Amino acid sequence: MNGHKLPESELKVMDHIWAKGESTAKETAAYMEEKYGWKKNTTYTVLKNLSEKGVLERKDPGFKVVPLVGREEVGRTEARSLLDKFYNGSVAGLFSAFLNDNVISEKEMKELKELLDRE
Repeated sequence: MNGHKLPESELKVMDHIWAKGESTAKETAAYMEEKYGWKKNTTYTVLKNLSEKGVLERKDPGFKVVPLVGREEVGRTEARSLLDKFYNGSVAGLFSAFLNDNVISEKEMKELKELLDRE
């Protein structure tokens, strides 16, 4: 599978960085401590892992972190993983589950129909 599949801890850090466009490691660590109670070293370890995966780039001076991968790309990878893992790759199976649980609103249903009609 191409793309970047990220564990929840890495997604939390990337959510912050995506929202800002770029951040410093220090700002990111302060945010993660305030929001999730993380220690500075935890955030720095996650940033290092993300850098090694090619998801973000570290720029000096100031240890700035810049996303190299967008939220949409990661989202597509996560969606494909879910589809393969639980629905044997069947998009119809996935949507059937949502329809059976009444998770999709009328507005979303209309949007989906418009997407399908365009294809």
